[in-house]
Amino acid sequence: MNNSTPKKPEDLFRFLDDLSIAHSTKNHPPVFTVSESESLRDEIPGGHTKNLFVKDKKDQYFVLTVEERATVDLKAVHKAIGASSRVSFGKPEKLMEYLGVIPGAVTVFGAFNDTDGNVTFVLDEDLMKHDIINGHPLSNDATTSIGRDDLVRFLKATGHEPLVLKVTD
Repeated sequence: MNNSTPKKPEDLFRFLDDLSIAHSTKNHPPVFTVSESESLRDEIPGGHTKNLFVKDKKDQYFVLTVEERATVDLKAVHKAIGASSRVSFGKPEKLMEYLGVIPGAVTVFGAFNDTDGNVTFVLDEDLMKHDIINGHPLSNDATTSIGRDDLVRFLKATGHEPLVLKVTD
């Protein structure tokens, strides 16, 4: 993120607008876990995400974006994503440094803050079956909805070539 101040949701929305990517956002009380966010399902259609910020022993960082109820085998996922070893969760300091977010607000939209390309973004195949994908817009007090193909276009526009892989059980 270049030691700069993390970008804000408004900056993200402007970036999406500049790319002519349709998006909608619903504000809500902050949610830190999938279970806390489940009450919003009736109000926000589409695939809801769980995002895992992980790293391997060589300090390669990844964001695994999967369906909210999906299970990721952290002992085996390294084989699918090309990590050099088993993965573990990244430290909150690196999460802020690279993605500009705090624990509980990990999001695929964090690619917007990763200007140095420190993180590889992995989108689960099952999640990508949804037409609409939902994620936090750099803060956990809102949910932004975006089309599946537009999500890939967004990631590419941030300099990230997303990997679409089967990473869930």
